[in-house]
This record gives sequence, structure tokens and C-alpha cells, in this order.
Amino acid sequence: MLTIYLVIAVVLSLVVGGAAGYAIRKSQAKKSADHAEARAEAILSEAKKKQEEILTDTKNREQEALLRAKEKALKIIDEAKQEESSRRRDIQDQQRRLEKREAMFDQQIVEIEDKKTKLEEKTREIEEIKERVRAIKEEQVAKLQEIAGLNREQAEAKLLTEIERDSQDALMSRLHKLEQVSEEELEIKSRKILSLALTRYASTVCADTTTTSVELPNDEMKGRIIGKEGRNIKAIELLTGTEIIVDDTPNMITISGFSPIRRQVAKRSLDELIKDGRIHPARIEEAILNAKKTIAKDLRKAGEDALYQLGIPVSSIDPKLTSILGRMKYRTSYGQNALMHSIEVGTIAGMIAEELGADVFVCKKGGLFHDIGKAVDHDMQGAHPENGYNIMNKFGFTEELCYQSIAHHEDRPRTIEGAIVKAADAISGARPGARKQSLEQFIQRMEELERTAGSFDGVEKAYAIQAGREVRVFVQPQKIDDLTAYRLAKDVANKIEAELSYPGEVKVTVIRETRVIEYAK
Repeated sequence: MLTIYLVIAVVLSLVVGGAAGYAIRKSQAKKSADHAEARAEAILSEAKKKQEEILTDTKNREQEALLRAKEKALKIIDEAKQEESSRRRDIQDQQRRLEKREAMFDQQIVEIEDKKTKLEEKTREIEEIKERVRAIKEEQVAKLQEIAGLNREQAEAKLLTEIERDSQDALMSRLHKLEQVSEEELEIKSRKILSLALTRYASTVCADTTTTSVELPNDEMKGRIIGKEGRNIKAIELLTGTEIIVDDTPNMITISGFSPIRRQVAKRSLDELIKDGRIHPARIEEAILNAKKTIAKDLRKAGEDALYQLGIPVSSIDPKLTSILGRMKYRTSYGQNALMHSIEVGTIAGMIAEELGADVFVCKKGGLFHDIGKAVDHDMQGAHPENGYNIMNKFGFTEELCYQSIAHHEDRPRTIEGAIVKAADAISGARPGARKQSLEQFIQRMEELERTAGSFDGVEKAYAIQAGREVRVFVQPQKIDDLTAYRLAKDVANKIEAELSYPGEVKVTVIRETRVIEYAK
């Protein structure tokens, strides 16, 4: 029971204490609120006071800025008015000057019109005077024609004829003197350059023939080569396109044919057959096939050797063109090996180009390939210069290089490199022992030269001298004068070049002389 009373007492004390605490806390909260309100009112009043001060300062500043802006605007307006007045004065001055100029121009226009009128009057007077002069001149010409008995054209022709006859000797003398001086100077320089080039280069002289000999181990081999009823020799001749000559020469047979490549194929196949010992049509066909393959490799190597000898990179040339170049090893011209001739031309042309300051590479390469058309002239139609031009053009050579194939056959090459290659070609073909021909061909060529030169009117005699490298033409002085002699020399040279074939160049010399004989009795 006591415990209950204690619990109740505790509860009552807690309730009373809580109520008392609540009352005390409420009283303190009220005091705090009143104090906060007082502070807030004080802050608001102070803020209002500061705001009023700020507004007052702002108004004062705005008034001051407005006053300054008004003063500045007034100043700008004054300056604009002053500038405007200055511009007006300038415009007025310009206007006055323009008015003066217009007045001057008007006055000048009036003066020009007066001068124009006077000039027109003078022009009409001059035209009238010209008409009168023309009429007088026509009357005088008519009177002169009536007196002389010649019209205008006849008189001009007669006058020109007389002037030409009077001045012909002086003109021919001057022309001959100038040509002689220039020829002497050019000949000295050319001899110096050519002698220098030739002394720097010397090659062997080798004239090929149209036959090839094959050595045999014994005469018994001749019968085996002929075969039963001649079947072996017939098979060789049929497959190689050559002629096998078996005569009484001991241990030797001869292969005849105009194609060096075919003769070489026949020789190599016979060498293989003799070495093997088996000779019958099937083995002959196999040996010839092997010989052709071997020669194809030799052709490629010969072309590469030629390029290497002239310092031309082998990789810069198409392999097919290299093989075509190698074919010239088995091609001859008047007995001269075509590949050796091309190498000589390229080398000599390069040396001459160095002396003259021309393109050395073009001269070397053009000289090596200038006769490339001869390698295929048996298989293609047309002359070898055109064929060579087409071949080089096909393999991507420049136009300047392609032209070398044609230049060495032109009378006047259009480039210095073409002239150099032409000169080198003549040097290589004209040196002693380079080319050969039979006595019958030589005599025939001499007769053709003399007959061609003697076919012109006024020619008395013609002689071919220096192995056909010069033709001397004697003319009748009554029919051929000095001026006509120059034209005759050119005509003879052009006809020889167009109608005849010859190695190198042919010099044409026209000789005109007058002999007067009288006897004193």
C-alpha cells in the first residue's frame, strides 16, 4: 500500500514539475519574441534611413551626369556646325573652279571646231592637188610610153635585167668570198672536233661475209651430214633457210645465206650434231631448236653488252628492245657489222656532243639506236629509218630520241643532236676498211653517179672520183652561168640522194671555166 502511495506521489510530483516547467518556458519564449521584434523594428528603421540616403545620392549623381551630357552634346553640335560651314566653303570653291573649267572647255571646243573646219578645207584642197598630180603623172607616163615604145611592165623588166646584168659579177664575187671565208672557218673547227673525237676512239675493222665455215673432224662426217639420199642435208637447209655447200675442201663444209642469224643457227646446230654423233632428221630438228634458244640468249646478251659499253642503264631499256638491238650483231651493211657500227656511232656522237655542248645522252642513245630499223627490215615493210622511228616510239622513247632514226638520212637535220648523229654515222661508215663491196657493184655505182650527174642540160662531162665520194661536173660556160652553177650543184645532189643508194656522203663539185685561144701569125 505504501508502494502505491509512493508511486502516486512520484507521478504527482512529475506532473506538477512539468506544468511548472512549461509555464516558465512559455514566459521565457514570450520575452524572447518581444526582444526579437524590437530588434527587427530597429533594423528596419535603420535600413529605411540608409535607403533614403542612397536614393538622395543617386538623384544627385543622375543630375550631374545629365548636366555633363548636355554640355557635351552642345559642344558636339558646335563642332558639327563649324565643320558644316567649312565644307560649304570648300564646295563653293570647287563649284567656282568647275564653272571656270567649263568656260575654258567651251572656249577650247569652239577653237577645236574652228581648227577642224580649217583642216577639212585643207584636206579637200590636198585631195584636189593629188588628183591634179595623178592626172599629170598619168599624162607623163603615157607620153613616156609613147616615146619609148614600152609599157610599164616591160620597162620594169628591162630595168631589172640591166641592173642584174651590171651587178651580177659583183654579187657573185661577194657571195663566193663570203662562202669561202665561212667554209674555211667551219672546216677548221669541224676538223678539230672530228680529229679529237677520232683520236679518242679506235675500234677494230671487221667486214663480215655471207658465208660461214664449219670444221669437221674427218671427211667421213660429210657423208653422214648429207645422209641417205640427201635427207639430212635437205632437212638442215629446209629448217634453217640456208644452203649447205659440201665440196672437196678437206674437213670443211660451207654454210651460205644472206641472213647471218640463219647461218649462225645452222652452224651451231651442225656443231652440236657433230659433237653428239647422232645425225638424223629428228635429231636435226631438236638441234636446230636448241640452237635458236641459245642464239636468243646471245642476242639479249649482245644488246646488254652494247648498252653497258655506252654507259646506258640496262634496266632503262625494255628487254624486248634489248633483244632487237642484239639482232644487229648478225646484221651487216656493205659488209660492216651493224651492231659494231651502232656502238661506234653512239661513242663518236657522244664525244662530238661533249665538244659542242650538246646533249651527250641523246647523242649516245640516239647513235646506238639510229639503225634499229635494220634489225627488223626483213620482217617489216618500209625503209629502216621509218621502221626505227616506229620501234623507238613504241617502246616509249622521247620524240627527240626517235627523231635520230630519221635525222641521219636527212640532208639538213632540224636539231644539233641529229646533225651530230648524222656526222658520226658518216664517220663510222666511211673510215677505211669499214665497208666493202664487189668490183661489179663498185663499177655499177660509179657509172650510176656519172650518168645521173650527166643527165642535166648544159653538162659537158661528169667524173666520179674518190671511190664515189665526189662527183665533178664540167659544164658548158655558154649555157651555164655562175648563178646557174649553184642551182645545178643542188639539183645534182638532190637527184643523187633521191635515186641512188650509197654509203656515207657524195660531194658534188660543178666546174665552169672559159678558155679563149687565139694564135698570132
